[in-house]
Parts: sequence; C-alpha cells; structure tokens
Amino acid sequence: MEIVIRTLLAGAVAPLGDRQVPSGIDKQPLAERHNVGINGLAGDAQGDTKHHGGPEKALHHYAFDHYARWRTDHPGLRPRLAQPGAFGENISTLGMTEADVCIGDVYRLGTARVQVSQGRQPCWRLNERFDDPAMARLVQETGRTGWYYRVLEEGSVAAGDMIRLVERPLPDWPLTRVIDLLYRHTLDTAALAELAELPQLATSWRDLAGRRLKSRAVENWSSRLETPA
Repeated sequence: MEIVIRTLLAGAVAPLGDRQVPSGIDKQPLAERHNVGINGLAGDAQGDTKHHGGPEKALHHYAFDHYARWRTDHPGLRPRLAQPGAFGENISTLGMTEADVCIGDVYRLGTARVQVSQGRQPCWRLNERFDDPAMARLVQETGRTGWYYRVLEEGSVAAGDMIRLVERPLPDWPLTRVIDLLYRHTLDTAALAELAELPQLATSWRDLAGRRLKSRAVENWSSRLETPA
C-alpha cells in the first residue's frame, strides 16, 4: 500500500466553542516539512493532555474519503467540512480508511516510521467543534473515527510524501473489526479476550477490553460523548 499525504496539519491550543475550553483541535495545513518526534509533529499541541496526545496518540489520521458522506448526510456541517482538518487530524489522505488499516500496521511516513496503536474514541470536543451536540456520538456510531499512530522511528514529513506499508502483523484485526467490537457487538467475550492480548494495541484499549471481560458490562460513554453542562 502506498498513499499520498494530501495535507499535513498541526495546531496550537486555542479556546473552543461557546464554553471556550482549551483545545488543539483546530489544525491548520502545513506548507513545509516538519519533524515527527515521539509525541507527534513539531508545533502541534493538545489542550487536554490527560486524554489527548502522548506517545500512543502521537499522530491522528483521518480519511478525507469520509468528508463527502458527512456533507451528504449532514448538509448543515458543510461549512466546517470545506477543507481537511475538521476532525482535528494531523494527516489527511484519500484511498485509506478504517477498512484498509489494521492494528499494529507499521508504515513509513515521510522519513519517520510509525505504527497504528488504536482507533479514535470520539469525545464531546467534536460537539463543540461542529456546534452539534450529537457529533461525537455520530462519529462513534458511523465508525468513521480515524486512528492514531505511535512513532517507532523519528523523522520528518511533508504534504506530498508517501505513506508506505512496511509490516502487517495483525491482518485479522482491521480497525473496522475493532470499532465494531467496541461500539456494536460490545460483549463478544471471545473477541474481547483476543483483543486484550494484542501487544501492538495501546495499553488503554487492552485494559478496556479486560475490564469488559471481567465485568461482563459496557462502560458508560456519557461523560465522553456528551458535552458537559
């Protein structure tokens, strides 16, 4: 697999929405080559470093392929969807979606080497971003979430560089399967047991699968998906 990086994006922390919460979701296109370190792109930032960013969420990739469907299904969102970056992504491409990417995939990204660590768990900041209280839940329900990379080898990247698949250790675990397990067929215990043991998966997601197995119950999503009062 070889895919062109259409747009590379980064953003500083700025007030978001009516609540003016600090957020780095407003990513802007980068014209020049940027370094990629263990925590992501040079110059990129997050407003809530407890839940966003860090080595397991160093880079967020979102398929520009999804934008057309969002615009068709939700015409009111079209102004926000005029260009890449609406979902706070660092990397925008065409031809590479959750169906094409597996947990643990290793890619050459410019001169850096990265690995798919987890999908995105949408949070209420998307509601503020799109001025729609249901947006985070819609992203989760559609499975159009995007995914994160950890950085295995630092380097540099620019728009126009290629993303090249180097290794696929877990071909049976495309992101579509993981998303289906987390949000739809939520108590498939055999699949959860397998997910909890995948060494390439981010620790927080392995722990989540382990908790579900132990409790035989699904965690409450309200605090993540619903905008605080």
